[in-house]
Amino acid sequence: MNFFNETSVQETEINGTNQTMMNNGCCNNTMMGCSNPPIYECPQERVCHRYINYEVPHIMPMNTKIINHHVYKHTYRPLYTCCEENVCENVFEPRCF
Repeated sequence: MNFFNETSVQETEINGTNQTMMNNGCCNNTMMGCSNPPIYECPQERVCHRYINYEVPHIMPMNTKIINHHVYKHTYRPLYTCCEENVCENVFEPRCF
């Protein structure tokens, strides 16, 4: 048996007609041609990858937090004032009483 699907054919001439001999057995010469048993090849494997996608819903709660920032800016302005003070002094000369 030939595993590479190659056949060697030998042709011989018997009684003025061409007769075909196969290397793996005798050929039955009929009106339709030569019939041989089928040749079994090495099995082949076809791999088909299928991807099935699923949508999985998730609930994700969202909370909005608002923070109000109150910023007080302190400014200073000078306010000028003026005050006046009078000091009175009495000066007495020495005297007798």
